[in-house]
Amino acid sequence: MPKMEPSKKQAMNENDRFQSEEGSSYLCSTRTFIPAFCLVIAFLIGYKGYLETRINTPFDKVKIVQKTGLAVPDRYWGSYRPNVYFGMKTRDPYSLVTGIMWYYPETIERGGDIRHWCEQSDYLKGYSWVEHDGRNFGVQVINDDGIEITTSFVKKLRGGYGGDWTARVSFNTKIKSRIGDVVSLMFYTAIENQTIGYIQPEYFDLAGVDGYTEGLGHFKIKLSNVTQSVIHESFLFTRCAGLNLIKETVLGTLSALRSNDVRLFSLPNEVSSMSTKDNLFVTQVTLKIPFDIDIIFESQNALRPEPLAGKNYDAELEKHIKSFNDKFENTFKLASKGYSEDEVKFAQAAFSNLIGGIGYFYGTSRVLSEHTESPVPYWKAALYTAVPSRSFFPRGFLWDEGFHGLMISVWDLDIELDIISHWFDLMNVEGWIPREQILGAEALDRVPAEFVTQVNTNANPPLFLLTLNFIIQNFEEQLIEQSTRLETLDRMYTRLVAWFDWFNTTQTGNVFGTYRWRGRDANTTRELNPKTLTSGFDDYPRASHPTDEERHIDLRCWIAYSAATIVTISNLLNKPSYRFAETAAYLKDNTLLDRYHWSDKYEVYADYGLHTDDVILAYPSGKSRGPRVKERRVLKPPVYRLVDTTFGYNSLMPLITFIIDPDSPKLGKILEKIADPELLWTDFGLRSLSKKSPLYMKYNTEQDRPYWRGPIWINVNYLVVRALKHYSETLGPYNKVAESLYHKLRNNIVKNVYSEYKRTGYLWEHYNERTGHGEGARPFTGWTSLVILMMAEIF
Repeated sequence: MPKMEPSKKQAMNENDRFQSEEGSSYLCSTRTFIPAFCLVIAFLIGYKGYLETRINTPFDKVKIVQKTGLAVPDRYWGSYRPNVYFGMKTRDPYSLVTGIMWYYPETIERGGDIRHWCEQSDYLKGYSWVEHDGRNFGVQVINDDGIEITTSFVKKLRGGYGGDWTARVSFNTKIKSRIGDVVSLMFYTAIENQTIGYIQPEYFDLAGVDGYTEGLGHFKIKLSNVTQSVIHESFLFTRCAGLNLIKETVLGTLSALRSNDVRLFSLPNEVSSMSTKDNLFVTQVTLKIPFDIDIIFESQNALRPEPLAGKNYDAELEKHIKSFNDKFENTFKLASKGYSEDEVKFAQAAFSNLIGGIGYFYGTSRVLSEHTESPVPYWKAALYTAVPSRSFFPRGFLWDEGFHGLMISVWDLDIELDIISHWFDLMNVEGWIPREQILGAEALDRVPAEFVTQVNTNANPPLFLLTLNFIIQNFEEQLIEQSTRLETLDRMYTRLVAWFDWFNTTQTGNVFGTYRWRGRDANTTRELNPKTLTSGFDDYPRASHPTDEERHIDLRCWIAYSAATIVTISNLLNKPSYRFAETAAYLKDNTLLDRYHWSDKYEVYADYGLHTDDVILAYPSGKSRGPRVKERRVLKPPVYRLVDTTFGYNSLMPLITFIIDPDSPKLGKILEKIADPELLWTDFGLRSLSKKSPLYMKYNTEQDRPYWRGPIWINVNYLVVRALKHYSETLGPYNKVAESLYHKLRNNIVKNVYSEYKRTGYLWEHYNERTGHGEGARPFTGWTSLVILMMAEIF
């Protein structure tokens, strides 16, 4: 074999070495790559899991609410079940609950129903707390077709478990032919399945309850002092699957009703044979009208010289009523302003039904984010909040509660700070608060399935910043004089900043300094104009074709107002406020505001987006197998433009938030348009949409009546009246015009809301712009009760 040349041998050795090193390097890099790849995958999976859990991770462990339950004894018991005509419960997660039901044996045989939950379909002539102080007592009057039912309660703090209370239920009538009518009244006591404790029957004058829970200790409930002979008494002790099924459980035990048998239940022979798992006890008494009956709750821990009943109850109730009347006049000064006794009673009822409509809820919301495949549960939480309507919306709404807080803070600052604190404790780690709170079985039972899930991209106007600004402007001394109030505000501050930052990052538009509400449906085929539920102005007309390029004038104004409010709060708490002041100044700059939202052609502030006015609802052409449904039809292609043919509440937002410079000619133009009867002005308040707007009073679907497309809403009217008052007191060329409009608009609103209350027995959700008649949900003593602040001129 010939020898290789040295150069060739060397080359082969070098090549072998290279291949060996390359193989070794490959093995090494493979060994390095695979673990690194796995780490990346693990990181991505972990990060995805982290994103999924952010939506239901609380903001932090430090809660604003430091005391609740028995730690706040004067707010422990209350009429915290606004969804029922009358009921008492505690501020415990799983409380003992009590309530009443009634029916008329003569009418139930003809299809009448048992009264229990506040139902619009009951068609009562009116029901409202007429006096309620939010803490110690309440008096409610219910008009059930000529039968006047009065429910009242008084609390007495004593002992270590929340003390005693007594409720009185009275049935009376001024109709002679109805005196002697027979009524069956049912009083029930229930505990939830999760409650640690028990209830069991105990016989006093009538069948009552003996029981125990962790929060209450041992207690007794007695029915006593009946002023008429009882025709029949019976009781039921059974298992109820949930508080939302109390009435259904009662109905499921009905005996066959006969004309000579008005009994619902039979008295068991052996009380001891009853199951210890039973959690619902109902006492039924059948009597003739008129009659009174006392329901007495006594804590076994309390020492009492005598029961809170009979004459003792009368004396305590009268004492509280006098105190309420005195405080109401000292707070609102309506009598001294010249309002009649009847008008003052109307205002007291409007206020009392708001504060008497405060509920205590506990449960879990259902939430959704882009990182979760389906809705997931929020953490279990409590919420102490007023509700917009006891019949239609007996649950918490984020932006409604900001308006409620204006009223409540005037009356009782500590109750309002407690409410705000509960809401902000619902904030997640992102800085988001679900806009609708549906906590507990009873609340869930009243909500259509489509509205249950809350989406974390969706906002709601940050009205609590309006409330806090109002509190500081009107009650700064009260905040400062009590250190616990400032401490509450200090604990709240971090969450307020996080909430603002959430708005200022998630709700921005594509152009710097602009903002856009999320949640509009760009693919709808049924809606004339896609709703913007998140704005609070549900069906108010926006750009006809939702895109990411939209700019919403109201959201920009809310962010500007919020930034300015956080500056005020920061200064009060000695916190740095520079970045919020910068944001407020930037967003309030009238030149920039006009660049993005002012229409020279129509002289209005407006949204911007992909829009056409030429959209209609029409039946599709051709035959259809099923029922025909109107669909959205676009007659002219949309273009990017200002939505300036629409004029209404949204256009007034720069006025409402005091952004328009007082010497700006644009302020003069807006005031002119407000006063024009062909646009917004009516004798009953400002309509929500101009008569000349293309979608004025148009249905949004075949079934959806116009909501924010013409009707008069008292919350926005209050904000406009407040703004007119501001500009009337601010030096400028339009202050006299603003002052004149202030007086006229305020008087129109007060006069109409009062007259409709007298005519119908209710405050309403909104009012007809042509007749002034109440419409929508009733009673709506949520933000409609702001009429009292207009009467009192408290802004």
